[in-house]
Amino acid sequence: MIGYLSLSQLFAFMPAKLIGTDVEFDRVNTDSRTTGAGDLFIALTGEHFDGNKFVDVAARNQASGAIVSEAQTVDIPQLVVRDTVQALGWLGHLNRSKSRATVVGITGSQGKTTVKELTGAILARKFCTLVTRGNLNNNIGAPKMLLEIDASHERVVIELGANARGEIAWGTRITDPHIVLLNNAAETHVEGFGGLQGVVNGKGEIIDSSPSTHTVILNADDPHFSVWQQRAGNRRCLSFSGSGAVVADYRARLIETCSERSRFELYTPIGAIECELPLPGLHNISNATAAAALAIEAGASLVDTKTALASVHAVYGRLNRMAGIHGSRLIDDSYNASPSSFRAAIEVLQQAARSEGLHSVLIAGDMAELGEMSDQAHHFLGDFAKAEGVNELWVTGKASAIVATAFGNGALHFKDKSSLIAHALQVLSPNHIALVKGSRSAGMDEIVEKIKNEDRH
Repeated sequence: MIGYLSLSQLFAFMPAKLIGTDVEFDRVNTDSRTTGAGDLFIALTGEHFDGNKFVDVAARNQASGAIVSEAQTVDIPQLVVRDTVQALGWLGHLNRSKSRATVVGITGSQGKTTVKELTGAILARKFCTLVTRGNLNNNIGAPKMLLEIDASHERVVIELGANARGEIAWGTRITDPHIVLLNNAAETHVEGFGGLQGVVNGKGEIIDSSPSTHTVILNADDPHFSVWQQRAGNRRCLSFSGSGAVVADYRARLIETCSERSRFELYTPIGAIECELPLPGLHNISNATAAAALAIEAGASLVDTKTALASVHAVYGRLNRMAGIHGSRLIDDSYNASPSSFRAAIEVLQQAARSEGLHSVLIAGDMAELGEMSDQAHHFLGDFAKAEGVNELWVTGKASAIVATAFGNGALHFKDKSSLIAHALQVLSPNHIALVKGSRSAGMDEIVEKIKNEDRH
């Protein structure tokens, strides 16, 4: 944090009642067990948790005060508010408002975490940079990252995720980024957004919620580009394209791809430079172009961009190449899944299989949060995998049975992950390359852990 905040500062943002004296603090904690002397404890509440029940623990740990939604019988000052999650957000905003750093915000259905990491890597070549850690991108995680901003930070990269309408607007409001980037909109979280159009509108909230004096960067390859461009209004609006086929302010040209890396020329308003990216897939060229646009607009040089992109590593669970059991090769893309990210991953699998002369296996779990689109999306996935030439399909999960049916010959549906793992342990050989992918809720990383690395005879 930058200096101290006080409980009374929240009066300017939300109705609140102070019990006891006003207190100042320079640390905020939402876990009573790790709350230390002088910390402010925030009693977060949700569907499955109620932090109000643990205020006494925070008090015993010498917290300086607490923000609660229900007053508690404790001997520390309390600020009673209706929504403690919102209070956390405003505290993050207050700390961010003290910073002189250039703040950038990123959202999108896919690739935003990769764009975030690439942007941070580029900016860190020149600036003291804070980047969203892990998946702290929701209405709790983003404020926590804003509270980590200190006086040393010159650049801040914040990832904004959402499961429903209004969440991106709120995240943008408290983050107040100088530059925002909308990477894309696809069939993710459609259940919470009420369909694909809801996703398009929801992701576009990052535009509407940005001040008119700030900069918006949009994906010219996305079919919703023109809609978002109109929403940008009089804001400074820039574009990027990783396809090589669209004219944009920032674009990749002369693209060469292989199974594990890519080369391209990056064209920008400040010049062009040849780049090498040790990540597979055309979608990662798009992510790299997006990151370059965001970083350069935030003050990075072309040389810093080239150097950083050449030295990046795949984000955990996102198209990580690794050795598998019995000499097989694995592609771990188990972190999450949507129809379009599945298609991109299958293309990477097949490019690797063809270039290395290997037998391809798709190990797939269910895609979640698709609502009424679920059956159709899973059926299309099976059709797509077959059309791309995937040799075998091994699936587990109720919805993935539809994938197996659509794929036809060469598909196996397993009743559970243990059965699939047992089959893989018997079958995988040096001739195989396997892609493991599914939604986070499918827990496909458990399969990766069992079939990677050491040979187990």
